[in-house]
Amino acid sequence: MFENLSERLERSFKILKGEGKITEINVAETLKDVRRALLDADVNYKVAKSFTDTVKQKALGQNVLTAIKPQQLMVKIVHDELAELMGGETTDMNLKGHPAIILMAGLNGAGKTTMSGKLAKLLKEKRGKNPLLAACDTFRPAAMEQLRVLGEQVGVPVHIEEGATDPVLVAKNAIQHAKAQGFDVLIIDTAGRQAVDEELMQQIQDIRDAVQPDEILFVVDAMTGQDAVNTAKEFNDRLDYTGVILTKLDGDTRGGAALSIRSVVNKPIKFVGTGEKMEALDPFHPSRMADRILGMGDIVSLVERAQEQYDEEEARRLEKRIQKNQFDFNDFYKQIQQIKKMGSVKDLVGMIPGVGKAVKDLDIDDNAFKNIEAIILSMTPQERSHPECLNTSRRMRLAKGSGTSIQEVNKLIKQFDQTRKMMKLVTDRSKMQQMASMMKGRAPL
Repeated sequence: MFENLSERLERSFKILKGEGKITEINVAETLKDVRRALLDADVNYKVAKSFTDTVKQKALGQNVLTAIKPQQLMVKIVHDELAELMGGETTDMNLKGHPAIILMAGLNGAGKTTMSGKLAKLLKEKRGKNPLLAACDTFRPAAMEQLRVLGEQVGVPVHIEEGATDPVLVAKNAIQHAKAQGFDVLIIDTAGRQAVDEELMQQIQDIRDAVQPDEILFVVDAMTGQDAVNTAKEFNDRLDYTGVILTKLDGDTRGGAALSIRSVVNKPIKFVGTGEKMEALDPFHPSRMADRILGMGDIVSLVERAQEQYDEEEARRLEKRIQKNQFDFNDFYKQIQQIKKMGSVKDLVGMIPGVGKAVKDLDIDDNAFKNIEAIILSMTPQERSHPECLNTSRRMRLAKGSGTSIQEVNKLIKQFDQTRKMMKLVTDRSKMQQMASMMKGRAPL
């Protein structure tokens, strides 16, 4: 995501590090290169030109030419304007209705049904809501079944009317069902449509008029670049939607849609899809995205993801086990599962400031834990609880049972032993520091 744009912008700023005096000509040359970088990233031409004109005006207004570190000042100005271009502030959803009604719209194949499931999961697990999904796609034969399966995956009920042909009636019935059963959010999945399809566009307008949704979210595939922006404009002209969900930002996208869509349709990007897993839906933060575009990482999002998986009670239990040297492969396996829930390994590493560029060409496999899990799951309960019993014959059995080699098994056990020792050392030091802190606060006898 945005890797090519990040590289191009970095090269553009290097112009200001040129030998000799920094001049207005150099600033103009830098911004000309920035504009090219934006256009190459598939940003709308008018948006790119307006962006660089604004940056130039602010740069000259802040005396970038006489600044001690003009390159750093320019980066800050570009960062702030990128964030502003993408909306400035994070925009939350309006969920004040009883139930709050969210209408999903978009083209065929944009990922609307999947996003409905992901949004339901996010609202249930992170917002404490009690959502209901409604299958109002009466055109695509497998749409209802797909939503049913997704609902089961995320633990959210789905309102389905088999054989129904009138999506407006299904939507109305879903509202009554939601009210009767005490659901506080209703997510209505609709049929994918082409903007030029007048019949289908009129149908979703009819659904909107009938249910009066609190939110209308337009789901758009970021991989389609400027076509995504054009489609977003056409849909907005007809629906006047309240926000955008950009999907496939983890793919080989140049990022133009994310940078252009807010400016063209004047509607906020509210969520971004960053992977295939049902957890891979994040609120859109313009400033954090600007950080990532400029290679500054996104440590805040990384910490938030870690906190989502953090369980204080489990952490205390684990600390006690470490202190007693009882940390075993059951604990190790649980930690792996928590890391996996945080998302793509490469995406997580890319959030660390200064690391994104270093790992961009590395093939970091999301199945990196696959062999480790296979070895652990091949162990008996006794072996997981008492790693010291893993002798040579047991290790050979593990290699055979997990489809790995004896070398991989030995390597894992060695790494596990080192991890256990290091964790014990860290917790012991932490306890000593706490005791020292307490002693400092005591009055001498």
